[in-house]
Amino acid sequence: MRPEEALDLSVSRLNRVRQEIAKIIVGQQDAVDGVLICLLAGGHVLLEGVPGLGKTTLLRTLARVLHLKYSRIQFTPDLMPADIVGSMIIETDDRGSKSLRFQPGPIFSNLVLADEINRATPKTQSALLEAMQERTVTSGTTTHELELPFLVMATQNPIEMEGTYPLPEAQLDRFLMKILVDYPSRSELNRIVDRTIQKEEIHVDPVLNQREILELRAVCREVLVAPHVQEFAIDVVMATQPGTEHSHPLAGKYIRYGSSPRGAQALVECGRVRALLDGRGHLSTDDVQALAPAVLRHRIILNFDAHADGQTPDTLLKEIILTVRTPVAAER
Repeated sequence: MRPEEALDLSVSRLNRVRQEIAKIIVGQQDAVDGVLICLLAGGHVLLEGVPGLGKTTLLRTLARVLHLKYSRIQFTPDLMPADIVGSMIIETDDRGSKSLRFQPGPIFSNLVLADEINRATPKTQSALLEAMQERTVTSGTTTHELELPFLVMATQNPIEMEGTYPLPEAQLDRFLMKILVDYPSRSELNRIVDRTIQKEEIHVDPVLNQREILELRAVCREVLVAPHVQEFAIDVVMATQPGTEHSHPLAGKYIRYGSSPRGAQALVECGRVRALLDGRGHLSTDDVQALAPAVLRHRIILNFDAHADGQTPDTLLKEIILTVRTPVAAER
């Protein structure tokens, strides 16, 4: 298949996926596209929003549309690592002899919803680290491979902070994007209520399977990244790093630690998928600018002055992104 045909087919498939999701999810286009981007870029996504905005419904709908295995883990303070990855159990055969067998946990799915992840203890949160980074689970001396595609979508509630354990920076950095889920508009809320009082249940059709999703990933890797766009992504990341020659003045004043190199990698990888969603075979600086807040907001750590002056990662990133010089090279 020629590259142009592969691009057209991929765009058509992704549009069908969005159409099916829209049958269930009203609005929230940034969240829907963000989860799709992370799935196709091979990363994980953190969603933050108050309860009742459809975060759980989104992943469950995505699993049905993509014909993937789905599991949900409710994080609580008494959740143990074995409740996530699985454990060894003793089996007895017909002759009475006993043997150990690994019983896989809910992490062995394609789409894993880690609900209210900041309610679990750091020990339990860390059980996700190997699975998220290496796509493997180790039990004793045996390492088990996780099936691809593999996406962890974690949610956290910003308003109930009692009894929560903030995610450590090392684990936050492993999320490709952090998406803020906001309230629906009046018209969207009206549509949500309309669907609630409908007599017939809405059905969604499976659009893609595992093989086709992996094919889409391969097409995303073919999206061209021009040198000047790559330089722009690097400049944005370096502008967040205080104490360097490329840092923004606001970074020196308000940021304690800037984005890691993973931020630049994520900007390019996510940007390629966004370009494909938009029907383009090349990455643009607009893709980088549009995705920078979601990719970088959880990768910068603010100092005390920032909190005292009412600054947030989003307010700082907005200023930093606007002032990073856009490359002069023409984009076609």
